[in-house]
This record gives sequence, structure tokens and C-alpha cells, in this order.
Amino acid sequence: MILLALLLTTACASYDGRGLQPGVANVADVVGQMGTPALRWRDSDGSEQLAFPRGPAGTHTYMAFFAPDGRLLRIENVLESRHFGLIVAGRDDQAAILRLLGPPNPAWTVYFEARDELVWEWLFCDDWSTLARFDVLFDGTSGLVRTTYQRPDLRGPDSSAPSCGR
Repeated sequence: MILLALLLTTACASYDGRGLQPGVANVADVVGQMGTPALRWRDSDGSEQLAFPRGPAGTHTYMAFFAPDGRLLRIENVLESRHFGLIVAGRDDQAAILRLLGPPNPAWTVYFEARDELVWEWLFCDDWSTLARFDVLFDGTSGLVRTTYQRPDLRGPDSSAPSCGR
């Protein structure tokens, strides 16, 4: 029983970085616990950002932010309404969206030739604790965001959005 509890605790910690202390943990600690990041950015001041998507069926992408000295500043789930609200149509491009939300679900990435539009999509748990999808639509020529769209993920019983137990 104790071993099972320890394994479950360890599995949860590796999923979201729980237990990693800001100001104490460093990049190696975070990667050791959360795994290899899908994306990594280094700023000119030496600070770093690492993306840990938990999809394609997962509803989280965790971003870990590090100070120039390599110490953890914070880890946060970015697949939330407050992050979606930061997107500005006509200004943000694909690189900005990757840095804000992490990689989309590749199986749900679609290009619509007639509209010259690329759509990226993420699964997330919405503000009502139900599964939802968030779409970012890019102009195919400029690569800039045209618009965003949120909709329920209707894969539950009777074509309803299943609860995601937030």
C-alpha cells in the first residue's frame, strides 16, 4: 500500500511539477521530474521558458519559467481562459502562440485551402469544468492570428461535453 501511494504521488509530481520549489529548483530538477520539454526558449537576459504539453488527450500544458541564474520562478498551466485572452488578432503569429500556449494537438491541425487558413487546436478544461477545445485560426499567407474560438468537446454521452473534474 505504501509503495502504491508513493508511486501515485511520484506520477502526479512528474505531471505538473508539484513539489518543485521556486527559487530552489533549477532547470535540471524540473526536467528530471517533468521529462523532456517539447519546446524551449532562452531570452537574451539568460532567462528560460520550457513547455511541457500533457496531450494529446491531456488538458494541460505546463510552462516552467526560470530566472537568468537557472532557478525556477514558477510553473503554470497555460491552457486557461486568462491565457487565451492574451492573444491579439492581427498582431500575434505562430511563434507567439507557441510561446503562450505550447504546441497544439498535431492531429487536429488543419489547413483550409479555400480560406487560406491554418487552424491549431488544444484540448482543455474550461471554466465550467467541462472538456473544451480552443482554436487559433491563422491567416495562411501572413501567419498572423485571424481569430480564436472556444467550443465544447462533445465526445461525452448524448454528445455532451464530459466533465474534466477541475
